[in-house]
Amino acid sequence: MYTLLRLLAFVIVAGLATAWFLTRPDRLPDTALDGVTGDATRGEQVFYAGGCASCHAAPGAQDAAKLVLAGGRAFASDFGTFYAPNISPSAQGIGDWTAMDLANAMIRGVSPSGAHYYPAFPYTSYARATPQDVADLHAFLTTLPASDNQAPPHEVGFPFNIRRALGGWKLLFLKDDWVLTDPADDQVARGRYLVEALGHCAECHTARNALGGVDRTAWLGGAPNPSGEGRIPNITPAGLDWSAGDIAEYLSSGFTPEFDVAGGEMADVIANTAQLTDADRAAIAAYLKAVPPVP
Repeated sequence: MYTLLRLLAFVIVAGLATAWFLTRPDRLPDTALDGVTGDATRGEQVFYAGGCASCHAAPGAQDAAKLVLAGGRAFASDFGTFYAPNISPSAQGIGDWTAMDLANAMIRGVSPSGAHYYPAFPYTSYARATPQDVADLHAFLTTLPASDNQAPPHEVGFPFNIRRALGGWKLLFLKDDWVLTDPADDQVARGRYLVEALGHCAECHTARNALGGVDRTAWLGGAPNPSGEGRIPNITPAGLDWSAGDIAEYLSSGFTPEFDVAGGEMADVIANTAQLTDADRAAIAAYLKAVPPVP
């Protein structure tokens, strides 16, 4: 009996040690940005492609105030309410972050202090971002106005407030492979990068499973609105019958082919995509026409 108890204790300790190892925050290699120099001009386009102001500007901010990334916007979910942090170049924001700190946050979901970020921050999409784009974005963020605002802490109950457990969640859902694996041409490949990586469109437009992971079998096929009001639409060819030109125009002006206009959170998205080049909006449209239809 004593031997059996010792064996059981060993198995438990070994299991806990293995779980602790597997759920550790996994940073990028120290060489990830070797030879990469950020450019703020290019970073501005990354900023708009990534929709940073849509989440991190203060609630209700308009015009130039949207470049003050003071945070504070609330995002309700089945797991709790998350608040966008201050990412302005201040001591309360990311003023002391390096480009590598930003890369670890965006690509690996790890804070400078080594903690897991909650996936309300869409690092599951940003994981596909290139190191150059992250360095460029960092360079641009340092040029923006600083804010001393302190965003509220997340309102997350047990067991979701156990950050270490997010390491297990990442093992299941943090992947950097592409969903559309065989782009038809360079334009579709560029659109794939803008939609699947920087634009993180699937974070809203794809349904999630019980653990909060995106259901890749229903990629961009629509999802319940976390606010509980209505449904976020299916933007695959089965749900969106617009031409590529119609889609590109919508991303520029916000006007649909029926002369309706984007509203709600999509209005914020259009404010960002309107800043992209015509070529990038056309690439997004080409990608949306190429993804498999989801009935």
